[in-house]
Order: sequence, then C-alpha cells, then structure tokens
Amino acid sequence: MSDTLELAEVEAALAKIRLFEGIAPEGLRAIAAIATEEGHRGGEIVFREGDAGGALYLILEGKVRISREVSGMGEEALAVLGPGDAFGEMALVDDFPRSADARVHERCRLLVISKEALEDLLFLNRDLAYEILWNFVKILSARLRETNDKMTFLSVTGRF
Repeated sequence: MSDTLELAEVEAALAKIRLFEGIAPEGLRAIAAIATEEGHRGGEIVFREGDAGGALYLILEGKVRISREVSGMGEEALAVLGPGDAFGEMALVDDFPRSADARVHERCRLLVISKEALEDLLFLNRDLAYEILWNFVKILSARLRETNDKMTFLSVTGRF
C-alpha cells in the first residue's frame, strides 16, 4: 500500500475505477494492499511504446495522454484519461510490449499495481479474479466497439 494514502482512502479510490466497479469491500482491501502511489509532473513519461509491460496504472488525480508516434506526423493522441480511468491493463493479459506511450498531460497521482502482485492475488482469490476479469472484458468490449465506430466513420467519410 502507498505510504501517502491510508488504506481506506485507497479502497475508496479503487471503488471509483471502472476496472474495480462492483467489487466487494474485502476485494478492494486486498487490491489496496498491493497498490503503490506515484506522483508525476506534466510532460513526464510513465512508459513508452515498446517498453515491457509490468504494471497497471490507475489515475487518482490529473490526466494522462495515451499516444503513438506516427511517421511524418509526430505524436497522435489516442486518448486523454482522467481520474477513475486505468491504463496499461493490456500488459496484465499478454506479454507483448507496450502498444503506446503514456505521458502525463496534467500533474497526476497514480496508483500502480504490478502484474506479478495482481496475478498472485487473483490466483489466491478466484472469486475476485472472476469479478475483475469480467469487468476487464466489458471495458475491452466497449473499446472495440468504439474502434469499430471510428473505423466505420473514417471509411464512410473517405478518410481511411
């Protein structure tokens, strides 16, 4: 758990994050126990595309920009995330390198949960694993629908 945040404050923050929606207090307490806090100033890099992924990040305060470098065009922002959002979660389910950069858009506080610690927790608590993974599926499904809508829009408008 974070040195700066009390366990109850971490639990309350986790309850507001989509990935942990509907998780019982004892589950949130277990997750809070493996989380650490990081503070970042604007412009700092949390991770870069191509880095090995080893943690999930949860935004408590501030904003983080997820982007990719596009050849000949520069940085292309994919999303600007704020409090309650999570990023880096793809690293929890696959062993591929990071697919984008995560750069601090506005000074922020993050909760960080390592892949190893979360895997250990979920191995020991199957019910919690089911709840988190089901939330994960819903989030990824929503993102896929959003991507499909964007692709359809680009195709229809001739921008693709």
